[in-house]
Formats: sequence, C-alpha cells, structure tokens
Amino acid sequence: MNAPATLLVPLAEETRRSQEVTDWGPRIAWVVGIVLLIALVYWLMRQGWKWRAALQGDLPELPQAPEPGAGGTARLTLTGRYHGSTAAGRWLDRIVARGLGARSRVTLDLTDDGITVRGTGAGDFLIPAARLRGARLDKGIAGKVLTEGGLLVLTWEHGDRLLDSGFRSDTAAEHPAWVEALGTYLPEGAGAAAPSGPPTTPSTHHSEEGAR
Repeated sequence: MNAPATLLVPLAEETRRSQEVTDWGPRIAWVVGIVLLIALVYWLMRQGWKWRAALQGDLPELPQAPEPGAGGTARLTLTGRYHGSTAAGRWLDRIVARGLGARSRVTLDLTDDGITVRGTGAGDFLIPAARLRGARLDKGIAGKVLTEGGLLVLTWEHGDRLLDSGFRSDTAAEHPAWVEALGTYLPEGAGAAAPSGPPTTPSTHHSEEGAR
C-alpha cells in the first residue's frame, strides 16, 4: 500500500526541479515579438488611413449644419450610429477625409433643407436636399456588415464625388419610412439604388468587384 506513495515523491520532486530550471528567455522574446507585431500592424493601419486621407484631400469642406432649431421643423428624426461613407456603389472604397471615416453615435433630422447630421467625427454637417441622389436599405458599407436591410444608405453629391453614407437607427424598423420620405427630395428619375453591400457568397466578401 505504501508503494504508490513512494513513487509519487520522486515524481513531485522532478516536477519541482523542472519548473525551477524553465528558461524564460524564449517566452519573453515570444511575448515581445507578438507585441511588436501588433504595434507594426497598428502603425501600418494608421499610415494607410493617412495615405487615403491625403488622396482624398480634394474633398471640399462639408456643408455646415444649421444651428439647433434653425433648420425648420424636423419631418423625421433618427437616433443611431453612423457607419461610414464610401464612393457610391463601392462598399469597400472608404472615404476618410473631412472626418467622414470615423464611426460614431449620431442624430439625423430630416427638414425641408435636407438632412442634418449631428455627432460624427466630422462634426455636425448638412446633406442638402438638392444634393440627394438616392436612398435605399442595404446590409453593408465601409467594411461593416449587418443584417439584410440593417442600414439606411444615403447617396449624395459632394464636390465632384458621389458618396454613399450608411446609418443604422436604434430602431431599424424606422428605415423604410426614411426611404419613402426621401423619395420626395430626389431629382426626377432618381430613386432607391441597387444594394452595393457585400454579396451573400462568403468566398466573395472581400471582393470589391463582387460587392458592386
């Protein structure tokens, strides 16, 4: 009966000695390497962001939003999230200039002047009614994928660019009412554009051509 206990003593001693002589050098080097890799990826992302912003440096300043209460009575109000802007019809071609690349909480007010957007990284701005070119429900923009119809995408003209800007209401059931109401602002012949978000085939999620 004492034999098993006798065998356990040298095993425990051997385990203790193995732990004592563990070489921490490779482990520390591995951790440092991972940290440096993460830092490098983060730096490359920032450089890519700056490079894209520089390429889009010709984008004009955004139209200034009216003072609160000065834009007339809001026909519709939406509280939710701004998920970014892209070149129209190209859901991966993100626009980052003028602060349009920053996702944030926003409030939209639809008035006779257009759509007032408050709370973005770009600051408060106005999408003038005369510059609206389309409104639709979609599921993806700027690399962000949601459920079918989970985004309200507004197509509008700014400078010489046509942009898609994606918003998601805290109550997604409000989206169709916005699409319907915005139809009265659109030029004759314009309307709800075909979705440009990610295709349903997983293998082509990262293909911009397949996403058009």
